[in-house]
Amino acid sequence: MKFDNRVTRMLGVDTPIVQAPMGWIARSQLASAVSNAGAMGIIETSSGELDAIRNEIALMRQLTDKPFGVNVALAFVRDPDIVDFVVEQGVSFVSTSAGDPRKLTASLKDAGLTVFHVVPTLRTAMKAVDAGVDGLIVEGGEGGGFKGPRPVSSLVLVPLIRSRVDVPIIAAGGIADGVSMAAAFALGAEGVQMGTRMVSSAESPVHENWKRAIIGAAETDTVFLKSGTGPCLRALRTTTSEALEAGEGEAMATLAGGVKQVYFDGDLEAGIALTGQVAGRIDEVKTVADIITDTVREYAAAVEDLAAQLDRS
Repeated sequence: MKFDNRVTRMLGVDTPIVQAPMGWIARSQLASAVSNAGAMGIIETSSGELDAIRNEIALMRQLTDKPFGVNVALAFVRDPDIVDFVVEQGVSFVSTSAGDPRKLTASLKDAGLTVFHVVPTLRTAMKAVDAGVDGLIVEGGEGGGFKGPRPVSSLVLVPLIRSRVDVPIIAAGGIADGVSMAAAFALGAEGVQMGTRMVSSAESPVHENWKRAIIGAAETDTVFLKSGTGPCLRALRTTTSEALEAGEGEAMATLAGGVKQVYFDGDLEAGIALTGQVAGRIDEVKTVADIITDTVREYAAAVEDLAAQLDRS
C-alpha cells in the first residue's frame, strides 16, 4: 500500500508516520530506524544538549540516506542561533513545540524548511496557522510527555481543528497501530505521530525496565502531573509519580533530576517515565520496521473492513 497525500509529499516519506521527538530518546539509533523504514525519524533538541545533537545528526547521515527531521522545543532551547544551527544540519523538515510558533516560523521558512507546529488546543492551532506554519501536529491529552494544563482527547481535538484549518494535520496521542491510524485519518489527519509505541521499540535506547513497564501497563497506568515551573506531564504510574500527583514534590524538577537513572539505568522510581495512555494497548517489543509495516497493513485492513460494512444498494 502506498500513501500519497500532503504529508507524504511535504516530508518526502513513503509512510505518513512521524516518530515523536522525545528528549534524550529521539536520537540517531531510533530515528534512523524510523527513516529507514520509510517514515519520518526525528532528532530531539528538548534535552538542550546541542553539541550532542550535532553529533547525532552526523550519525544520521551515516545510518540512513532517507529524509529525517529535527524538533525545536521552543521553551527548552534558548540558543539565539538555533535557526542557523538547524539550517546548517541540512534537514528539510522541522517540528516546533512547547512555545509560541511566531518565534521561529518565519525564519525557518525563509531558510526553505517545512515547518509543522505541535498544538494542544484550537486556539494554539489558529495562532500557528496565522504564524505561517505548513502544517500542524495536533496532540491529544492522552499522549505522553509535555502537556497543556487542560488536556483534550484526540477524538475531540483533531476533528475540531480540522474543521477550522486547511493545512495538513498529523495526529498525535493514542496512536500505536493501524486501527488507531485509520481512526485518526477518519477524524481528518493525513499523518500520525507515535511516541510511546516508539519508546517501547527494539531500537529505542531506553532501559528494558521501561519497555517492560509499558508492555505490562493497563490503560489506567499513567498519571497527569501538574507543574509549577513548566508544562504538565503525562507519565507512567509509579510510586514516585503517584506522590507527585498527590502534590508531593515538583514534577519538572523530578523529571530533570532523574533522566539518566530512569531512561538508561532502568530505575523507574528515580524520576519520571513519560508515557501515554496507549501503553495499555502495547503488548510486545517490536522492531521499528515491524511496527511501521504492521501499522500500514492494519490500516489497510481497517479501511477495507469499514468499506465492506456499507450497504451500497
